[in-house]
Amino acid sequence: MDKAIRIGALISGGGTNLQAIIDACEDGRIDGQVVFVGSDKDGVRGLQRARDHNIPTFVVDYGEIIRKYRKSPEALALPQDFDLQDCLQRQNLFPEDSDSARVKAFFATRAAAEAALLAQIEPYRIDLLVLAGFMRNLTPYFIDRFNTDQDNPRIMNIHPALLPSFPGVDGYGDTYRYGCKVGGCTVHFIDYGEDSGPIIGQRCFAIEEGDSLDTIKQKGLEQEWQLYPECIQLFARNRLRTVRLTHKLDDGSLYSRTVVKILAEG
Repeated sequence: MDKAIRIGALISGGGTNLQAIIDACEDGRIDGQVVFVGSDKDGVRGLQRARDHNIPTFVVDYGEIIRKYRKSPEALALPQDFDLQDCLQRQNLFPEDSDSARVKAFFATRAAAEAALLAQIEPYRIDLLVLAGFMRNLTPYFIDRFNTDQDNPRIMNIHPALLPSFPGVDGYGDTYRYGCKVGGCTVHFIDYGEDSGPIIGQRCFAIEEGDSLDTIKQKGLEQEWQLYPECIQLFARNRLRTVRLTHKLDDGSLYSRTVVKILAEG
């Protein structure tokens, strides 16, 4: 990409990774500009961080949508192009034998919220969407409408663990409770599962005797604030490619996975 990329960000909380990205854009470490910040709830610190930098903000209240559905499912207006069966076939968030009513409620409410997200995002014509502490799983409904070129994903996430270990909402806590001697963070592209997309970059740190969960989180955040801007800059410089690799295992079976290749500069 020859020009600065347009970056959108989604958050759910304080937005420290958002701040790191904004700062990197402003000081030239990222060839890009954050053009909006969206949140799934109002009043969070990250929205004020954006406003402090004159970045437009919006809120799509997931909680309100979920409450409306629980009160009266038929009252929730679903997008006309939402296909529940298609989402169920593509998703990797729930096992096939999960409770159908619960799963249907999840995808229905997410479709309503994600349609609102897409409507808010569309006018900005962004090149990259970054999830900076956005505590909602995106479904195939959103992903397929944003990633219009399946070979060139455009949604990044940062996770507080060395994936594929410890996916989910409490990566540092899971790392600490497991007794790991090394912790870390991962930036990856989003796919249809939970923290399962192809890995772009990782950083690690030693977990020492005397470390607490709080000190581990602080060590992790300091690595996150460096790693996320670095990965975004690789995208801005058009240095990321996804490729499908297949490996033959010792038992003769094949293992295939999409991975990220980092191209040389220039």
